[in-house]
Amino acid sequence: MKLLHISDLHIGKRVNEFSMIEDQKYILRQILTIADQQQADGVMIAGDIYDKPVPSAEAVQVFDWFLTELADRGKKVYAVSGNHDSAERIAFGAQLMRGRGVYVSPVYRGETAKYTLTDAYGEMNIYLLPFIKPAVVRHALEGLTDTDADFMQEEVLSDAAEKEKPSKVLLGSCYETEKSSEVSSESCYETEKPSKVSSESCYEKEKPSKVSPESYYDAVKIAIERMNVDTSKRNILIAHQFVTGAGRCDSEEVSVGGLDNVESEVFDAFDYVALGHIHSPQFIKRETLRYCGTPLKYSFSEADQEKSVTVVEFAEKGNIQLSTVPLVPLRDMRRIRGTYLEVTARTFYQEFNTEDYVQVTLTDEEDIPDGLQKLRIIYPNLMRLEYDNSRTKQSHMIERAEDIEQKSEQELFAEFYELQNNQPMNAEQAAFVAQLIAACKEQDK
Repeated sequence: MKLLHISDLHIGKRVNEFSMIEDQKYILRQILTIADQQQADGVMIAGDIYDKPVPSAEAVQVFDWFLTELADRGKKVYAVSGNHDSAERIAFGAQLMRGRGVYVSPVYRGETAKYTLTDAYGEMNIYLLPFIKPAVVRHALEGLTDTDADFMQEEVLSDAAEKEKPSKVLLGSCYETEKSSEVSSESCYETEKPSKVSSESCYEKEKPSKVSPESYYDAVKIAIERMNVDTSKRNILIAHQFVTGAGRCDSEEVSVGGLDNVESEVFDAFDYVALGHIHSPQFIKRETLRYCGTPLKYSFSEADQEKSVTVVEFAEKGNIQLSTVPLVPLRDMRRIRGTYLEVTARTFYQEFNTEDYVQVTLTDEEDIPDGLQKLRIIYPNLMRLEYDNSRTKQSHMIERAEDIEQKSEQELFAEFYELQNNQPMNAEQAAFVAQLIAACKEQDK
């Protein structure tokens, strides 16, 4: 079984007010050609199909054309919605599309769509998990039975204790609000606005019937636990989440403080995890937990990247062959630098396509009058013009100094920690740093 892994098409996207729709049509045609050349059985699309929840009519037409071309070729399609998509709009017509071999994730309501394929090596399950937030899972789990809730509570509490981070979990007769794996079932403390319940010895309310995930990790963990994955078989998950440790770039939607982090261990039951959300191709801890990246560059931080399609060939369980096929864009994205006279000299630009999307950084000490319009005579798709000279360097130094002065020691250390570890401090670490800073200040008195 051979499947292509793509994601983050962002059809309809505009970059610096430039429409990318023609570039997207061009790259989708390439993906169709690759699907033919690789004799792929299908394509996995890991979310962010569109750039906006309500896409333009033109964007919808482009995706409709792409799906139709794949279906006409006999290629199966397995797609999930991302954080940029409307899950409801992506799921529209799902039952009709199934007849053409196009399978899209439904709106998450407590169950994950599963499709079983059979080849020479037996059964292979493909799970379609759309982008989910804790609130989505909480809402979906309102109909859980008490037995289901008890199981989920036990699992989430166990994980919270293991990771040593604050959690709010119902345990039998108590509502735990502090970081602790030792919870007394004999008594309860007062908590703000308790909405969950307890035994006769505590709040006199009904027995809780559902677990309440507090984090993205909890939400994804619960969703996966409810899949009841048979690990003796080959299992594929298509998902759109941020896995801790993944490297980000400027074109992505960033959640402040890393709140959307999901630990990689939650995906251990799957032989291959086709991830979307991160625009740079990479894998996390194992090669089969993989972001394929965007098919196009959507920011200048991606200018040096090589975009590609990931080809995944599944044999018997434990045997997965991975390869990539490079994609060549209609217009590349590049950064150029020099004085105005240098970047406008024919010898400077004759070696590359001047139709590319460019960012020009001029090193002239004086700004060039109407520099943007003048440069667009040579570089018609100039997206950004910047200056790097003594004036801008001084301005940046002042801005940085002022910014630092406005921040507390705690904030500065938190930023340093996140830069070093690709994740923010947890509550316990932040409390420890605060105590340490206070002790140092006390010694200085």
